[in-house]
Amino acid sequence: MRKIFNNFLGLIALAFMLPCFANGQSINNKTQIVKTLELANHYFMNKWQDVSKIIYVPSKHKSWPSHIWTRAVYYEGLMAFNQIDPKDEYIQYAMDWGQAHDWNLRDGIKTRNADNQCAGQTYIDLALLKKDTSFMSNIKASIDHMLTTDKIDDWSWIDAIQMGMPIFARLGNITGNQAYYNRMWEMYDYTRSKLNGGGLYDTKSHLWWRDKDFMPPYKEPNGKDCYWSRGNGWVAAALVRVLDGLPKSTPHYDDYMQDYKDMMHAILIYQDKGGYWNVSMADPTHFGGKELTGTALFTYAMAWGVNNGILKKKTFKKPIAKAWAMLYSCVHPNGFLGNVQGTGKEPKDSQPVGYDHVPDFEDFGLGCFLLAGSEVYKL
Repeated sequence: MRKIFNNFLGLIALAFMLPCFANGQSINNKTQIVKTLELANHYFMNKWQDVSKIIYVPSKHKSWPSHIWTRAVYYEGLMAFNQIDPKDEYIQYAMDWGQAHDWNLRDGIKTRNADNQCAGQTYIDLALLKKDTSFMSNIKASIDHMLTTDKIDDWSWIDAIQMGMPIFARLGNITGNQAYYNRMWEMYDYTRSKLNGGGLYDTKSHLWWRDKDFMPPYKEPNGKDCYWSRGNGWVAAALVRVLDGLPKSTPHYDDYMQDYKDMMHAILIYQDKGGYWNVSMADPTHFGGKELTGTALFTYAMAWGVNNGILKKKTFKKPIAKAWAMLYSCVHPNGFLGNVQGTGKEPKDSQPVGYDHVPDFEDFGLGCFLLAGSEVYKL
């Protein structure tokens, strides 16, 4: 009881401390980074103490089970946060979530929808941590079911690359079965280079169109292509999560790495002087301004590259520092995260985005924030 009370006092003290750093938080202050992540995470854990609680969004008049992609992304972030600040309560919170859903997926093991499979990333993490493969049996069965067919066009939107692709890499690493690596490439390459006759990856800009609806001739109001920041952030995060731990001898390792490097250099020219990326990267007049999720995912990806000696620190440290200061400015004294664009597929969705605006789902924004902060901490 005393420990809980002391933690509560610590959070109160931090809440009063936050306004003192209004000009940003240094990426060199590890203690402040952890406390900021802890504050945001405790806000969410206190609000969602029941991990199985149905997610109801009044504005949509609709409910979802708590193992959909939005919540799964949160747990990705929580597991990353636990690596830099290990706490039994974080692992127990994730374990309770998995057990509440019997380690299953929305729509069951025959689902091919990457959004439904996203929960499997944390199931696999926990299976390895607890040395209990039963936690990952359903996600493995789902991916194995996909391998029984020749279908490779499931990832028809770029968000799906982050939700599903890292699972193939992890299963390949764990089992040593080359089939996971082969199918991962086939699906990625189809989305990248072949979907709708040309693929969703723009080889000139090294950025991605969200889905076929945004491929040329579609243009933003200023006449530029539509590169949605969070969508591109999902791809960047996916490449990081695939490359992290992937053996260099794996087929197409160099292809993934090249796409990752090209993307990281490409996004630099679109970063606003305020540290953020506009929701429409090439059109700052189209719902421009601070936005947390895309910025956090880019920060995560850039920091990982620097930490692993892939990106040059002298080139990327300043953009990372500016981005982290901006992300920090989104944190309310109670831990709520502002400037989060809610669910959608393009710049105009879930607007307006602002410091005091509550998005339709709060979980995935926090997941992105935890991923970013946990990697920035390692710099």
